[in-house]
This record gives sequence, C-alpha cells and structure tokens, in this order.
Amino acid sequence: MADSKMADAAATKSGAATPVLTVQNLEAWYGESHILHGINFNVNAGEVVTLLGRNGAGKTTTLKSVMGIIGKRTGSIRFGDQDITRTSSDKIARMGVAFCPEERGIFASLDVRENLLLPPVVRPGGLSLDQIFELFPNLKERLNSQGTKLSGGEQQMLAIARILRTGARFLMLDEPTEGLAPVIIQQIGHTIARLKKEGFTILLVEQNFRFAATVADRYYIVEHGKVIDGFKNSDLQANMDKLHTYLGV
Repeated sequence: MADSKMADAAATKSGAATPVLTVQNLEAWYGESHILHGINFNVNAGEVVTLLGRNGAGKTTTLKSVMGIIGKRTGSIRFGDQDITRTSSDKIARMGVAFCPEERGIFASLDVRENLLLPPVVRPGGLSLDQIFELFPNLKERLNSQGTKLSGGEQQMLAIARILRTGARFLMLDEPTEGLAPVIIQQIGHTIARLKKEGFTILLVEQNFRFAATVADRYYIVEHGKVIDGFKNSDLQANMDKLHTYLGV
C-alpha cells in the first residue's frame, strides 16, 4: 500500500483539515478491461488537486468513477461522510459534484444561453448568469450563437460555466486546457484561481503540468491505474526530475 501512504502523506503536508473526497483501493473496468488497480488519494475542502500522468494512465477513468459513470468499480469512494461507491451519477450530482468532460459535451444545435440554462440547479449557491459573464465575458458576446459556431476556447468556457450554475461546489475538470491558445489557457487559470478563492474545491486532470503549477495545491502522479507518487506545490521544483521521468517530457 505504498501509494496509499504517499497519498496520505501528501494530504497531511497540505495543511488542509477537512477531507471532501476520499478514494481508497479504487478499481474500475470498461467491460473486461481492468483500468484502475487500487487508486488512493484524497481532496480537502478548498483545494485544487491535480492528477498528472501520461495518456491512458487512468486519470479520466478516475474522475468518471467518482462521478458514478463507470458501471463496474470496487473499493471506497467517500464524499464527505457518505459512501458513494455504488451511488448513481444523478444522485452524486445532487450532492454537489459536477464533472466537466474532456470532450466538453456542448449541444451543437443549442445556442450559448440554452446550453447554460439546460442543466438543472441541484443545490443552492450556483452562480448567476451575470456572475458567469463576469468570469467569461466572451460568452455574453456570443449568447445567441450556436454551439457549432463557437471556438474551442469558447466551448471550454461554456462547458465550465454550465456546471457553475448548478450549485455544485466540488468540480472535476478533465483536461480543460487541451488544444487551447495560450491566452485562453491563462483565462482558464484565472477562473480556477478565482473559484478556489470563492470556496470551490477542484479535482483537475491535466497533462500540462506547467499550467497545473499555476493553480494546484497538490499533485498525484497516476501510472498504470495506480497513484505512484504525490507532493504539494511548494515541493514541485524539488520533484521536477521525477516529474519529467513520470510524464516523459
């Protein structure tokens, strides 16, 4: 259980006191394919925690397992004081957990306003449209534009904005910067930093660790469906050689 010990040590060193998400011995399958092999990590209230790893390491599967999208999973997933390992995704969403997928899931035939208003409000405290437009002014300018006519950056803003309306306070963002221009990546970074300041807790999957370094409190390295290392942001420089080896960059 070396990975579990590293996960616990990284969380302890972070100084945060209240665990929001605790994942222990998580295993998951796509059909007969065994993807996760005993994942262990936790996320504390108000943190931005990043899962780093190569393509196919199991990062996205981890997020989908937490969200209840993966049908076959074992181990323990606790959200606050509730075991959600076998809870359906709609019930997990009503607890205040939101997932922004890598493919964004924008409805192409709907305009920006319709995409924003489509998801139901599951809990009080969601952002109003005015607050969303303050974060993403581009969306206000494109309010009547169909999803097919948005740039990749605008689609990513819309995908994040859509879950902010729901009242969820635990956000899982899967590769939010992939394929985006540097100016949009910077805007996404500012948004994550602001959400953290406003009390959101964020679990982020990223391959771009240079971006992750601007927003994350802690990191877990995922390889072959297991957490193999973990450290806090202040220890990033001391772990750069290992990180280059892990990520092959």
